[in-house]
Amino acid sequence: MGGESATRTAPRSGGVARDQAGGKIGQRLSGLAVGLGLVLFLGGFAWGAVVYLPYTVPTSSMAPTINIGDRVLAQRVDGSDVRRGDVVVFKDKAWVTNASVVKRVVAVGGDTVSCCTDGKLTVNGKQMDEPYLPEGSLAEITNFPTVKVPQGRLFLLGDERQGSLDSTAHLSDAAGGTVARSAVSARVDAIAWPMDGMLERPTGFETLGALSQPGPLRTMVAAVIAGAVLVLGGAAYGPIAKRAGRSRTKTGPAGVR
Repeated sequence: MGGESATRTAPRSGGVARDQAGGKIGQRLSGLAVGLGLVLFLGGFAWGAVVYLPYTVPTSSMAPTINIGDRVLAQRVDGSDVRRGDVVVFKDKAWVTNASVVKRVVAVGGDTVSCCTDGKLTVNGKQMDEPYLPEGSLAEITNFPTVKVPQGRLFLLGDERQGSLDSTAHLSDAAGGTVARSAVSARVDAIAWPMDGMLERPTGFETLGALSQPGPLRTMVAAVIAGAVLVLGGAAYGPIAKRAGRSRTKTGPAGVR
């Protein structure tokens, strides 16, 4: 009789203890995963809303880098952080009234810029390699006189040089076609729609100085994706564990007491 009692009670109590412990640990881990996932998911979007500004480009002056109607994400930056080669968003009443403009910075304060030498833009006496221009196109359709960019100002061109109303169209203005650094509000980091991804840094300008670094967009996207995976994985634990428990119950040995 004592042997019968041992056979009935030992496996039953030990199995229950293991199931309860495993269930509690799993529930806690799944809850932690959901909580951490929500922090990453919502935090990534919140971070992006603080750092980036969305713009729709209404013209083709930056083609083929940015086409008409493309939706871009531009990192909020101070004008003092702008470097050669950056594609920036700015406002200048001498260019357009009450509207933002997107152009590429080709020269900064203190630079001397001119065109063209062997069909290429020249900055500080160096010919610039501009792989972002439409294939086979020249740096400019017509030459423009040498411009000495004043300190604190920028000289900007569109990547579609034939139809872009850029600094070359404003050479007769009081500022000689240049724009104040303080007019810049953001630097384009990526094309969000269509999803063409991050803009490539124009390495041709490295001979004149350091280029700007990409913003934290990749990190933000990774945080959002990781958060979504954690939330979905944590939320799925309960149903999966419940289904697995039912499966074990159905397949357990019959008649054991």
